[in-house]
Amino acid sequence: MIDRQRREAEISQFVVTAAQMREIEEKIFAAGMPVVALMEKVAGLISHRLAAMIPQGKSRVGVLVGPGHNGGDALVVARELYFRGYEVWIYQPFSRMKELTTQHLQYAESLGIPCYQAIEQLPDCDVLVDGLFGFGLERKLTDAIAAAIEQFNTWKQPIFSIDLPSGLHTDTGEVLGTAIRANHTFCLGLWKLAFLQDQALDYLGNAELVDFDIPVADVEVVLKDTPKITRITTAKAIANLPIPRRPVTHKYKEGHLLLICGSYRYAGGAILTALGARASGVGMLSIAVPEYLKPILVSHLPEALVLDCPQTETGAIAQLKLPEKTDLSAFDAIAIGPGLTTDSTPIVQQVIASKRPLVLDADALNILAQMGTIPTLQKRQAPTILTPHEGEFKRLFPNIPDLQQDRVKAVREAAAQSGAIVLLKGARTAIANSQGSLWLNPKSTPALARGGSGDVLTGIMGGLLAQAIKKQIPIEDIVATASWWHSQAGIIAAQERTELGVDAFTLTQYLMKAIVSSQ
Repeated sequence: MIDRQRREAEISQFVVTAAQMREIEEKIFAAGMPVVALMEKVAGLISHRLAAMIPQGKSRVGVLVGPGHNGGDALVVARELYFRGYEVWIYQPFSRMKELTTQHLQYAESLGIPCYQAIEQLPDCDVLVDGLFGFGLERKLTDAIAAAIEQFNTWKQPIFSIDLPSGLHTDTGEVLGTAIRANHTFCLGLWKLAFLQDQALDYLGNAELVDFDIPVADVEVVLKDTPKITRITTAKAIANLPIPRRPVTHKYKEGHLLLICGSYRYAGGAILTALGARASGVGMLSIAVPEYLKPILVSHLPEALVLDCPQTETGAIAQLKLPEKTDLSAFDAIAIGPGLTTDSTPIVQQVIASKRPLVLDADALNILAQMGTIPTLQKRQAPTILTPHEGEFKRLFPNIPDLQQDRVKAVREAAAQSGAIVLLKGARTAIANSQGSLWLNPKSTPALARGGSGDVLTGIMGGLLAQAIKKQIPIEDIVATASWWHSQAGIIAAQERTELGVDAFTLTQYLMKAIVSSQ
C-alpha cells in the first residue's frame, strides 16, 4: 500500500524542466500507460478539485481549449463538469489539433456542449478554465490568440489554469508575448521551474500540485545524471534543524558564531542580525561592533558576548578586538556585513582571508565586489555563503547578464564561477552550490520587503551554520532551512498583522512561532 503522506512529501520536493517532464511522461507511456487513460485520470482529479472550489450558485463554466494534450485535458474537464450539472461552453479557436484532442472535442459536441471559435461568441461565464497551452511552450503568442488572451485577462471571472497559465515559458517563467493571469493553477504531476521563478508569480495565482501517481523511481532515473533541483518543503526544513539536542551537551558543542556588524549610521542592522542569530539556538554568540554600540547590544542581548571594537571617525569598525588569546579560528562560523559600511573594508578583507566558514551579506558583499569576487573567493579554503539581492548580485557578478530572464540559470552560474553557495534573494529565493545543485523556496510574502529583514536572515543563517559545522549537517541544506525559516516567520506574521505590519524587529518575534507551528 502506498503511504500517501510520505509520497506527497517526497514528490513535492522534485522540480523539473519541460524536457525532463517530457522524458518522464515518455517512460510512463513506454511502460504501458495509455495516453488516453492518463488524460482521463488527470482531468478527473482536476474536475473534482474544481467542483469543490467553484462557489455555489456559479454554474456557468467557459473552457479554453488548445490544440495539444493540454487542450485534451481541458475537454475532459469540460465533459466531466457537464456531467456534474454545470453549464459548459467551449472556446476552441484552432483549425488543427492533435488526434486525441480532436476526438475529445467531437465527443463533447456530440453531448450538446456548445463550442465557439470566436471569443465574441462565448456567453457570459462565472468561471474560466484555461487549457490553451501547457508545459513546453517556447514561441511567442501573437495575432488572434494573443488578443483573445488579453481580452480574457480583462474579464472579472476567476481563471483556473491547467498545468501552467497559457503563455508562460515552463523553465524561465518568461511571458511569451502575453499570458493568462490565472487566479489558480493546477500543476500536473511534478512542479515545473516556472512556479519558482519571480517573473511568473503575477500570472500563477494560487498554485497546487495535482499528483497523478508518477512512479518516484521513474523521476529519479530521469533526474539522476543532472544537477539536483530541490523544492524546499516544511518537512525537509524541519528535519535539517539541529534538533533535538543530545541530553548531555554544553554551549560550545552547540556552535560559536561571530557576528561582525553595525556602524554609527546603521546601528539597527547589528541588533536585527543578532536577534536572528539568537533565535537560531546557537550555543555561543559573540558580536563585534563599534565600541559605542556595546551598551545598546548588551541591553537587547544580555546573554551575548559583545566585543567593543575601535571605531573610525565615521563610526565604523576600525579593527577587530577579540578576547585575549583568541583569533578567528576560535569560532565555528562568522557572519559579516549588516550595517557595516564600506569604511570597514580592512575587516572584511581580514575575515575573507581566514579559514572559517563565512556568511557574507550587505556591505561585505559590496566590499567583496570591489576586491574582485571570483579571484578573491577562489583563494578561500573554507565554505562561503553569499546572500545578495539583485543589485548586489549584479555588482558581484557583472559578467552574468540574464538575471532578469532566468534567475535559476544566473544563480547557478554565479555559484559555479565563485565556488560559493549563493543565495539570491527574491520572492522565490534561489540557492545554488558550485556543483550546480539548486534549492528553491516556494513560499514567501511581500511583507518581507522591508529594510532590515535581510539582516535577520543573516543572523539565522550564521547561527545555524555554526551549529551545522559542529553536527556535520550539509551546509547547503542548512542554508535552505534558514531561507525557509525566515520566510515562514514572515508569512505567519503577515497573517496576524497584515503585510504592512511586519517590520524587521517584529519579524524576529515570530521566528520561534514559525518553528513551533510547523512541527
